[in-house]
Amino acid sequence: MKLRRLATLTIAAALSVGLAACSSSSPSTDTADDDAGSPSAEAGTEETGSEEETTSDEAAGLSGDLVVLAAASLTDTFTELGEQLEAENPELSVTFSFAASSALAEQVNSGSPADVLATASASTMEQVGDLAVDPVDFATNTLVIVTPPDNPGGITGIQDFANPDLRLAVCAEEVPCGALSAKIFAALGITPSLDSYAEDVRAALTFAEQGEVDATLVYKTDAIVSGDGVATIEFPEASQEVNDYPIAALAEAPNPEAAAAFVELALSTEGRAVLEAAGFSPPQ
Repeated sequence: MKLRRLATLTIAAALSVGLAACSSSSPSTDTADDDAGSPSAEAGTEETGSEEETTSDEAAGLSGDLVVLAAASLTDTFTELGEQLEAENPELSVTFSFAASSALAEQVNSGSPADVLATASASTMEQVGDLAVDPVDFATNTLVIVTPPDNPGGITGIQDFANPDLRLAVCAEEVPCGALSAKIFAALGITPSLDSYAEDVRAALTFAEQGEVDATLVYKTDAIVSGDGVATIEFPEASQEVNDYPIAALAEAPNPEAAAAFVELALSTEGRAVLEAAGFSPPQ
C-alpha cells in the first residue's frame, strides 16, 4: 500500500517582500520536520511492511510441475493423493507415470526427468542406487487369485496353477508381482503351467476381466479396484510372501520441494489411511 500525502500551503498576502519570503519558507520546513518525525508516519510505514509480509506468506506454497513415477498398483491411491496436493497448492501441477516398477527404474537410470519414485519392491528401488534419496517403505501388498466373474475354470486355490488344462497367467518375473508369484510357487513346490505373462499387474488384471484366462495372480488392491469385474479367491499361502513398497524423492528432482511434500504425504497418517482403505497394509 502506498501512502499519499496532500499538503496545502496557503500564503497570506504579505506587507513586504521580506515578510513574504519568511512566510513561504518557514511553514514548509516545519511540515517536512513534522512528517519526518511523526509517529503516525513511522507507524504507517511499519504497517505497510507488515501487510506485504502477510500477503507474501499467504501466497507461499508449492508451484510448478511435479512428476511422480509409481508402480501400476498405486494408480488409484496416488492419483487421489496427487489431487489432494494440488487442491492444497493451486499453483502446483502433478503428473503421474504408472507402469511396471522395473520399467520405471529404467526411466530413472536413463535420465528421464522426474521428482519421485515409488516401486512395488525393494529390489526395483535398489536398481536406481543413489539416484533415490533415502527410500522409505510406506506400504505392503499381497497376492490373490482372480478369475472372470463366473470362474469358468472352477478355480479353488493356488494349486490349480499346476493344471495344464487351464488358461493361466501371471506377471512377468522381472516385475514385482511376477517375482512375488515365483517366490510363492517355489515356496509351495508348485511348477506352474502358464500360458501368458503380463507386463504389469494391471495388465494381468485385464486378462481376467476380459475372460482371456481362467485365472491369474494380482495384488489384493487391484482386485478391490476391479470389484465385480473379477471373482477374487484369497489363499492362505499368500501371507508367506509379501511385497514392500518403498518411496523416495530423486536426487536430481527438478522440483525438490514438491517431491519432499509428496513423499511426506504418502508417509503421513492421512496418506496411509488412503492406502489402507484401498487394501494396502502398513509397512512391516
